[in-house]
Amino acid sequence: MSAAFPGEARVDTTAPLAGIRVVDLSTALPGAYCTQFLADSGADVLMVEAPGGSPLRSLRGWPALGRGKRSRVVDLKSQSGAAELDEVLRDADVMVTTYSPAALAALGIDSQVLSARHPRLVIAHITGWGRSGPWRDFKGYEGLVLAKAGLSQAVRRMANPPRPSYVTVPYASFAAGHIAVHGILAALHERDRSGLGQIVDADLVRGVHAIDAWNWFGEMVGIRWPEAYQTVEAWTEQGTPQSPMLLALLAAPTKDGHWLQFAQVSPHLFAAMLTEFGMMELLADPKWKGFPALESPELYREFWSILLSKVGERTLAEWQQCFDDNPNLCAELFRSGPQVFDHPQLIHDGRSIVVDDPDVGPVRQPSTLIHTPNGALRHPSPAPRLGDGPDGWSADASAASSGGGDGSTPPLTGVTILEFGEMFAAPYASSVLADLGARVIKFENVNGDNIRNLLQFPEAAGAKVMQGKESIQVDLHTEEGQAVAHRLVASADVVLQSMRAGAAERLGIGAERLQAINPELIYVSAPGYGVDGPYGGRPSYAPSIGAAGGVALTNTPDAACATSCLDEVMYHAPRVTSAGTAPELQSDGLAALAVASAILTALIGRDRGRPINDVRTSMLATATHVLTDWVVDYPDAPAAPTPVHSGRGLSALYRIYDASEGHIFLAAPQPKEWDPLVEALRDYTDLTDGRSLTDDDLAGRLEAVFSKEPAGFWEKRLSAAGVGCVQLYEGAPARLIQTDPQLTAEYTVPAVSPVFDEHLRFSPLVGMSRSATRAPGGCLAGQHTAAVLREFGYDDATIAKWKDAGVIHCG
Repeated sequence: MSAAFPGEARVDTTAPLAGIRVVDLSTALPGAYCTQFLADSGADVLMVEAPGGSPLRSLRGWPALGRGKRSRVVDLKSQSGAAELDEVLRDADVMVTTYSPAALAALGIDSQVLSARHPRLVIAHITGWGRSGPWRDFKGYEGLVLAKAGLSQAVRRMANPPRPSYVTVPYASFAAGHIAVHGILAALHERDRSGLGQIVDADLVRGVHAIDAWNWFGEMVGIRWPEAYQTVEAWTEQGTPQSPMLLALLAAPTKDGHWLQFAQVSPHLFAAMLTEFGMMELLADPKWKGFPALESPELYREFWSILLSKVGERTLAEWQQCFDDNPNLCAELFRSGPQVFDHPQLIHDGRSIVVDDPDVGPVRQPSTLIHTPNGALRHPSPAPRLGDGPDGWSADASAASSGGGDGSTPPLTGVTILEFGEMFAAPYASSVLADLGARVIKFENVNGDNIRNLLQFPEAAGAKVMQGKESIQVDLHTEEGQAVAHRLVASADVVLQSMRAGAAERLGIGAERLQAINPELIYVSAPGYGVDGPYGGRPSYAPSIGAAGGVALTNTPDAACATSCLDEVMYHAPRVTSAGTAPELQSDGLAALAVASAILTALIGRDRGRPINDVRTSMLATATHVLTDWVVDYPDAPAAPTPVHSGRGLSALYRIYDASEGHIFLAAPQPKEWDPLVEALRDYTDLTDGRSLTDDDLAGRLEAVFSKEPAGFWEKRLSAAGVGCVQLYEGAPARLIQTDPQLTAEYTVPAVSPVFDEHLRFSPLVGMSRSATRAPGGCLAGQHTAAVLREFGYDDATIAKWKDAGVIHCG
């Protein structure tokens, strides 16, 4: 190991997944995310690579994505390939693949046959679109998924004037990788009862829709009751904010050119910002009546320009001093690449490590996503050289089980989670686990979770994150309220909390207090920043994490550069804001999926006698894992992917093009895809000299070709030729899935809630071949208070007394 960097991780040698043997056949980023997390948690991961090695080895982030794994070369196309794979699988617990169904079939790999031959094996398929449904035969590239599902349109404000834009951050790949983790670990947990493995499915479409916090139900309201309320775009066509929220989420450059992301979302935080800016007296002018809702775009633009100018009056150092002095005012510096590791909170938490790689030297990279009070779960070995791995498996074999279950119940049946958290970044994790059978009791304050009221239509914003939960409203500031929490904790498996540093302890629900009551309790802290440290007490929101964690500038690396005059600032501010805060693509959902993985890891560790009872993740740390390919740092590292062609894609062969009607996304970046593309376009242009063209010249040639026909034509023609190409959907992603009958049948299920009655919700994220999953609807605040209190021994007289005293609220 090289000389330490600031913030290098302390290490906890606990390995909750030790003895779990994973065969990694994946050749794409979602699989790498999945198996890296498993290896970080102690699993023995063996990469089975084709001669020449995995395509993942060409990535800048490979030294981190491949860490802790071993490599074996097997030519699955050879006559002996199937027998060699079978030999490897004989003592394995898990197999992970990112091959499409057609590619697996071509290799002679049949999951059902493998399951019959290896009945304890858990087989995880990660595909682009799912293994059924109308989109199943499209190529599985992330760019295609985001374009076809409407996400390229959702981030159209990353361009000015707005148009469909390329999303560089691999949201869908990270999400699908962790959904596969959920399926694998839930299946292993169930295997301890049944003795049998099963096939689990994850895909990028479900992955990217998991990230969206509330647009699904916002669109549902619009579909059902089109006159219920009027939807107003957050920005005007000219790029002026016309939403009070965007004023609170101000992105602006300092006097010395450093862009800051404010997130003063709560009323008292917004007031603190206006006070610091010296603008409270301004609001006495009748001109601003109704503030923060203003009467016209012109007034919004004028007020916005004042805010931007106020930020530009001070240097970054002066603002940092201001933030240190005023705990109700904070903003994040927009960071990118390895600079992200210099964030004070990541340094404090030891969220980076340095691994000496035998080929590239010392590599600075994220520590394990799960930390404990003792630090990261492990200091991994470097990524393996091709074929560099000892034969056989680790001696610590998977624990045997007696069997006896039929798999008809959800895999997490019998697991109880108590949730103490608000909004989305942690609470959605328990929603995901509720679909897998966990009982989730959500503690809400007497006013309810703030997420319930973020949209004009009551409960629409919180409906997704309330799915499958029992809500009880209890005032934890009272002795009686804390006593309720302590009584429930005594029989719980997991406590999930996402409060700012010190808040849980003040409410009597800190780890030490609760584990004294229940020593076997798994206590999971998942705040925005950390459980302590310089930012631990600060509020965290997706935009601020998107700025600090590098998300925004990965999507629009050029947006935070031009600051020479107010007009330039106003031109780029919508772009940099949208790059990190698009409602459909933001840091909250990514963090929630990682939290669910952490909870399941702790459950498996408990099953196997390797408990980790104080588990820590954070939104900010999760961002470093999502952006592994950008934040890793080592000598002579190749360039990370960067959008080109005015933000339309990564190259001429992987980007958005204008058609004569609509837009397409072309994905043909691999050498083997060149000849089919040339042949498919032969009637329109001769590309036989295309390999000698510069990327810009090739893009120009293709632009001319694609402008001749409608987008639907190109999707059909190129797809038939085996070339990745889809027509962009240019509406709301959630509306598409809810209104297209074929997509509805594939990706949604009916549910019932007290607000929306029977309605469509997105299907459970994981598909399981043996175990059932659930698809419950949401709940009202306090809907289950009385029933839960009675279940835990409180009589009606006590419930009535506490209700009158305001200790509880019964919805």
